[in-house]
Amino acid sequence: MASTQLKLKHFLCEQDWTNEELETVMDLAAELKRQVGLEIPHEICKNKTLFMLFFEESTRTRNAFECGITQLGGHANYLTPKATQIDHGEGPKDTVEVLSRYGHAIGIRNTLVGGYKYMKAMVQHAKIPVYNMQCDIYHPTQSLADLFTIREKFGKDLRGRKFVISWTYGPGYIRPLSMAQSLVTLMPRFGMDVTLAHPPEFTLMPEIMKQAEENARDAGVKFEVVHNMEEACKDADIIYAKSWGPIMHTEDEKEGLAIIDRYKDKGWVCDMKKFEVAKPKAIYMHCMPADRGIEVTDEVIDGPMSVIYDEAENRLHVQKALMALTMR
Repeated sequence: MASTQLKLKHFLCEQDWTNEELETVMDLAAELKRQVGLEIPHEICKNKTLFMLFFEESTRTRNAFECGITQLGGHANYLTPKATQIDHGEGPKDTVEVLSRYGHAIGIRNTLVGGYKYMKAMVQHAKIPVYNMQCDIYHPTQSLADLFTIREKFGKDLRGRKFVISWTYGPGYIRPLSMAQSLVTLMPRFGMDVTLAHPPEFTLMPEIMKQAEENARDAGVKFEVVHNMEEACKDADIIYAKSWGPIMHTEDEKEGLAIIDRYKDKGWVCDMKKFEVAKPKAIYMHCMPADRGIEVTDEVIDGPMSVIYDEAENRLHVQKALMALTMR
């Protein structure tokens, strides 16, 4: 059954939405994707404005939302703290109170520490829906597109499928926990057995782990943690290999980068060895950008098991559905 009570609903975290509500988004996304393929116009949000507030740069998130609102007949305003009064100290209340009078929804990308807290402050005063375009804790628009992609490949009945989210070696900077945390909490709700793999220093937030365990228990599926990537990938249907920082272990950037470098050449890379132990039709997923030759070999990312471009495209369709269902 479709949910019809989504107008003005915020989307900060997958857990805030029921399975029925998320199914409604995915069902509409499938229909909008079909209409794109048939070149059928669908100006559901004609003359509506989406504000996009980015605290850092983006490729897929920005362009999927911007192209999406255009295809829906609306317009996107791209904002940054530097190009607004936010950098001069304007708080979330004043910012969103004003923008609520101009437009119809606002998306925020802020992966800095406190990013989710900032979005929650926006929600307190918003008269329009607020979308989490990624924060320090969650990345819900990506995880929902990931789920949509998995259902395209394996069908809607995912019970018995094994989903692996594994840490990979990724040097240079500290990546947020948000992608892994969204995946471990969302995927069990839709029937998948979830395995989380990472070295000991790369744990997720305790409250996220508790939520993942509860979701798995409620759905009657498995959730496990292992510390060996090849072991995790055994009999996997989906291998989602993505780096994140040892943020729960240390807040010191220099120490964190040193910990990451300890695992160079220690097998934390998505290569063909991982797919040799996975199921024959297993797929490789990544939210992109992936560090080619570091996180993943070219043989995998460019191979028949890779669905990264389908996954990226589906950001467009899922985000369009989200906007169409919720915008004022």
